[in-house]
Amino acid sequence: MKIMKTIIEKIDKNQKNTDIIREAGRILKEGGLVAFPTETVYGLGADALNEDAAKKIYAAKGRPSDNPLIIHITNMKALDKIVSEVPEKAVKVAEKYWPGPLTMIFNKSDIVPYGTTGGLDTVAVRMPVDKIAREVIDAGGGYIAAPSANTSGRPSPTTAQHVAEDLTGRVDMIVDGGAVEIGVESTILDVTVEPPMILRPGAITKEMFEEVIGEVTVDRTLIRPDSKQVPKAPGMKYRHYAPKADLTIIEGPLEKVVKEINKRAKEKSEAGYKVGVIGTEETVADYKSGDVKCIGTRADESTIAANLFRILREFDDDQVDYIYSESFDTAGIGSAIMNRLLKAAGHHIEKLV
Repeated sequence: MKIMKTIIEKIDKNQKNTDIIREAGRILKEGGLVAFPTETVYGLGADALNEDAAKKIYAAKGRPSDNPLIIHITNMKALDKIVSEVPEKAVKVAEKYWPGPLTMIFNKSDIVPYGTTGGLDTVAVRMPVDKIAREVIDAGGGYIAAPSANTSGRPSPTTAQHVAEDLTGRVDMIVDGGAVEIGVESTILDVTVEPPMILRPGAITKEMFEEVIGEVTVDRTLIRPDSKQVPKAPGMKYRHYAPKADLTIIEGPLEKVVKEINKRAKEKSEAGYKVGVIGTEETVADYKSGDVKCIGTRADESTIAANLFRILREFDDDQVDYIYSESFDTAGIGSAIMNRLLKAAGHHIEKLV
């Protein structure tokens, strides 16, 4: 693809930053690409209603064209233009969790190009809470398609530096708003089916939805990479979040997991390979071999979510050959953590008894 000059602008969340936001908006309105922070991960933005601009996202990321994009908006009234109907349950969920780390899937209106939806008659929509994200969206016209700002398959970016590593020369502008807050992508809820179905876990959990609208199901179907089925939401079909090294998740009683990871790390190290180990505050002191990184504490799994993609990228920087990771509880945000880890590992998980 054409190499372009990438402008990187550092923004102060406590200031107005009018000139930077105005320039980002100009680029978006003219069909260009702008990466910007949200509360989940950095997004790669383009005018969602401009099919040629949407195509630039796919080209910059190396993203399969049947992988739908998420349209970002800043207010409920904006839905009227891009969806054909808003179910009552979607309204209730939006009242509770928008703005926030939630994407909902609706039936699209005719104005939304198929180039944005991956050829689907449905459209994924999110309303972020992050102040910078909202300012960029409004400046760019109010409808900004913005998947994660990384090359396809790589760990998602949680800092502007991560974006620059992947996309310098492929995007017009990177708005640097510092490290993101949550660190895993938004929950995706399909409200075109009854009961509504979670297609991707995130910070908004099944239990949180059910407090508002009653029964919600979870799509547990693993779509194979060679499947002919078109994915309904980003991240369903293709391998995602993957480090360059071979990643294996070890699941079981924690004491046995630590012992098994130590054994494997020692064997690989003695064979001349560079090994990475993902542990927690509770276990890092117990690992004896390899490049050991602390991902957070089991007492607060939001810390694990916030550090996951950063640590996978650090292992790339360290040029490790093999990574061994502990498994995590699947309650609450742990479901999102395990979803991302499993995809990063190509579902290579070994269970100890």
